[in-house]
Amino acid sequence: MTTGQSDDPQSLVLESTRFGRVEIDPKTVIEFPDGLIGVGGSRYTLIATDQKSPFSWLHSLEDGGLALPVTNPEHFFPGYTLELSEAEAKRLGIDESSPIALYVTVRAAPVLSDFVANLRAPIVVHDGVGHQVINQAPGGELRASLFPAERIADSSAA
Repeated sequence: MTTGQSDDPQSLVLESTRFGRVEIDPKTVIEFPDGLIGVGGSRYTLIATDQKSPFSWLHSLEDGGLALPVTNPEHFFPGYTLELSEAEAKRLGIDESSPIALYVTVRAAPVLSDFVANLRAPIVVHDGVGHQVINQAPGGELRASLFPAERIADSSAA
């Protein structure tokens, strides 16, 4: 088990292979009743190692070695939209006015131009419950480049 009680009865302790011992506020636990595509576990939390970074880690509370890099797609893809079928939105208990947090998983690489985000299967969080969904919006790529080579070239020329 990777979580336990801390000295503070209001927090949990995560024993992370990546971040060491981390105290977690139980209010930040995200329950994934259907799990996540391709990974185990149903209880996660978000860990931000740098408050200025657009990246966070979706860390399993059940497996101290499982942490997925995620980001809000708006940081890299302005105008990104999420479209769900009516049946899917009803299943999730959300509508257009529901406050949600939206994340996409990131695959890092040794070269910036090879960093990609999964825009096809974003993660929707509403009231502490998370679901990975299939985005019905056109253009939701499975491997969208976060740092296209031309953007990297433009920023290095400045």
